[in-house]
Amino acid sequence: MPKIDDLIPNAKEIQKQAAMKEAQKAEEHAKRLAAAEAEKRALIDKLSQPSGLSEDEKVQLASTVIQRAVRNGLTEVQVYRFPNSLCTDRGRAINQMEAGWEKTLTGIPKEIYQLWSDYLQPRGYRISYQIIDFPGGMPGDIAITIRWDG
Repeated sequence: MPKIDDLIPNAKEIQKQAAMKEAQKAEEHAKRLAAAEAEKRALIDKLSQPSGLSEDEKVQLASTVIQRAVRNGLTEVQVYRFPNSLCTDRGRAINQMEAGWEKTLTGIPKEIYQLWSDYLQPRGYRISYQIIDFPGGMPGDIAITIRWDG
């Protein structure tokens, strides 16, 4: 017949096992957070670089997006969403609607602005860059919207 100590471990032993399990869970959580953060940094690094598309490819892409929106009866379309870290001031000038805010853009968001300025603005399209979320009360992601309504 088994001894009672084999069937029911003492409380100190149980506490030690629970603490080890908690430490293991915390370590796994920290590893997942670190991996997610590394992924996010890599994506931001990629987005802060030029897209590599030619002018013709950019114009064709804009045309496709706009035509699809028009077929769906829309008068505007969100063409891009990006983290505020792609602005040199983390989106402050955009949030304050300051003159010259476009000078804070980098990477792909800057390319989109240039494409609009070169090809869409002369054809009557409008563009807006707007903070669309405020995690913890601070400016978060920014959306780029193209409009063609009156």
